[in-house]
Amino acid sequence: MHPEVERITQAIIDRSRESRSSYLELLEQTQDLSPAVGCLSCSNMAHVVAASPEGDKQRIAKRQGANIGIVTAYNDMLSAHQPLATYPDEIKAAARKHGATAQVAGGVPAMCDGVTQGQPGMELSLFSRDVIAMATAVSLTHNVFDAVACLGVCDKIVPGMLIGALQFGHLPAVFIPAGPMPSGISNEEKAKVRQQFAAGEIDKDTLFAAESASYHSPGTCTFYGTANTNQMMMEMLGAQLPSASFVNTGTSLRGELTRVSVEQLLNAVDKKVPLSQVVTEKSLVNAVAGLLATGGSTNHTLHLIAIARAAGIDLRWQDMADMSRHVPLLARVYPNGIADVNHFRDAGGLAYIVSELRRGGLLNEDVTNLMGDGLDAYACEITEEGGALSWSAPIAESRNTDVLRPVAEPFSAEGGLRVLTGNIGTGIVKTSAIDDDKHSVTAPCRVFNSQQAVQQAFQDGELNCDVVVVVIGQGPAANGMPELHKLTPPLSLLQKKGFNVALVTDGRMSGASGKVLAGIHVTPEAAKGGLIGRLRDGDVVTVDANSDQLSVDVSDAELQAREPAPLASEPPTLGRNLFASARAAVADADAGAGFIV
Repeated sequence: MHPEVERITQAIIDRSRESRSSYLELLEQTQDLSPAVGCLSCSNMAHVVAASPEGDKQRIAKRQGANIGIVTAYNDMLSAHQPLATYPDEIKAAARKHGATAQVAGGVPAMCDGVTQGQPGMELSLFSRDVIAMATAVSLTHNVFDAVACLGVCDKIVPGMLIGALQFGHLPAVFIPAGPMPSGISNEEKAKVRQQFAAGEIDKDTLFAAESASYHSPGTCTFYGTANTNQMMMEMLGAQLPSASFVNTGTSLRGELTRVSVEQLLNAVDKKVPLSQVVTEKSLVNAVAGLLATGGSTNHTLHLIAIARAAGIDLRWQDMADMSRHVPLLARVYPNGIADVNHFRDAGGLAYIVSELRRGGLLNEDVTNLMGDGLDAYACEITEEGGALSWSAPIAESRNTDVLRPVAEPFSAEGGLRVLTGNIGTGIVKTSAIDDDKHSVTAPCRVFNSQQAVQQAFQDGELNCDVVVVVIGQGPAANGMPELHKLTPPLSLLQKKGFNVALVTDGRMSGASGKVLAGIHVTPEAAKGGLIGRLRDGDVVTVDANSDQLSVDVSDAELQAREPAPLASEPPTLGRNLFASARAAVADADAGAGFIV
C-alpha cells in the first residue's frame, strides 16, 4: 500500500476515534430497539401489514424472513428517476423468491439542478440533501425493517439517502441506481452550442434543440457531473454492486442488476453485515481516491465530509488535497474530456479504475462491501448470459486510452484537487479539466453579488480584460449555496478570447465545472463575515493552484477596516422562506454545509 495513503487513512482513524465510537454506540442502542427483539405490539404490527398481500402479511408479522424497507426518490419529471417507478415491484418479487419481503417505507424529494440552474429554486438544492436525509430517517423510523434498499441517483439525493441510512447503520443497505441514458450529441458539440448562445450567435430555439438532443430519454445525464460521481462513490464505498453504475436504463442487464442487488442485500442480512461496516474510514478514503482518479464533481468535497460526519468520521478537505498529490488522474470524461459515461464504461469503467488504483497501492484493501471482504469483485465487469449475471476477470487493460489510462501512464500525476488558502479565506480548486498554463491567475477583480450581474457585465463588454470574477453572497448561510453553472459559458468565452480569467466565490460550481480556474466554496463566506465580502473592484487577486494560494494584494488592516459589500436580497418565493432556519444553522462549506447535526 502507498505509504501516504496509509498515513492519511490512519490519521483519519486516529482523529475520529472518539466520534466513531459514539456513533457505533448509538447504533448499538438503536439495535436494542430493532424489530428483531419484538418491540412492536400487535396493534403496531397490524398497521404495518394491513395493506400487504396475504403471504407477505404472515411472513412480516411472524418475522419469518427479512423485511426490506425501500426508500425511493421516484418521480416522472426527471429522466434519472423516472425508471425507478417499477423498481419496488421488482424488488418485492426478488425478495419473495428468497422467502423475504419488501415494503416501500417512504419517498424522498428529488429535485434536479439541471432544471433549477440560475433560478431561485436552486437555493433549495443543497439544503434538499439534508431534507432527504431526514425523510430517509422518517421512512425507516417505523422500525419494522431488517435491511434498506435506497433508490436514488442524482446530485443531493444519494448523499442525503446515505446520511439518513447511516442513522440506521445497524442494518444492511444497498443502493440501486437507474443507469444512464444512451449517448446523445457529443459533449463537445453541446459545450460549443452553449458558448455560441452566450456570445449571441444563435437563438434560444437552436440552443433548446441541442440541449434536447443531449438530454433525450429516461436515464441519468451522460456527462460526469455530480449524479454520475454519486454512482462512482457508492461503488467505491461498497454499498452498490460492482459495475452497476453505468449500465443503461431499460436494458435486461439493468433489470438483472436490481434482482442481484436484492440477493446480495439478503446475503448481507444473513451474514450480519450492516451499513456501518461498509462505510468506514478506509472505504471513505477509497471513495476519495475514486473521486480524484476520475476527476469527479467538486460537490463531493461537501458531500463526502457530510457523509463521513454522519458515520462519526472526521474527514477533511486537507485529507482530500493530500490524497490528490498521490492519486493520479486516470480518466478523461466530460467536462474533463469529451467522452461521456457510456464511453467511460465501454473503455473499462470503474472496474478498470479499481484495478489500476490497486496496482498503485492507492486503495485500502481490508474493507467490507456488498460482495464480501476485499476489492476483488469491484475490479471486475458485470455481464449477462442466458438471463444470469456473472463478473469477468479483473480488467487489466484500457480499451480506449483516450478515456482511461493506466496508473503508470496517467493523464496527470495528480488528481487535481487542491485546497487554497490566503487572506481571502480557504477554498477548493479542481484543476483536472484546466490546461496546465492556466493554473495560476493574478489580475484585478470585479465583484458581483449574483451570477445574473456577472452575465449582464459580460453582455455589456465590461469583462473583456484579464479579470478575477468574484461572486459573493453565494454561500450556504447567505442563500443555500446555489450552483453558479451559468457562469461557465461566458467565462469560458473570455478565456477563449485570450484573457486570463479566474473565478472566486463562496458558492458552488458543481460537477459541471469547466476549463476556467475557479476558487470555490470559499470559507468563511461573506454572509458570516468572510473577507471575500470585503473585496473591491480593482483589487489584485491571485488564484494559484500551483502554490495553493488565494490572496488579495491588500493589507490585513485595510481589509478589516472596509465595510462588507452588500449581499443580494431576493424575495423568499418558491418555498425559500421555509429554509430561513436552515440558513441560520448551516455549517460552513469545509464542514459539509449541512444544517442537521
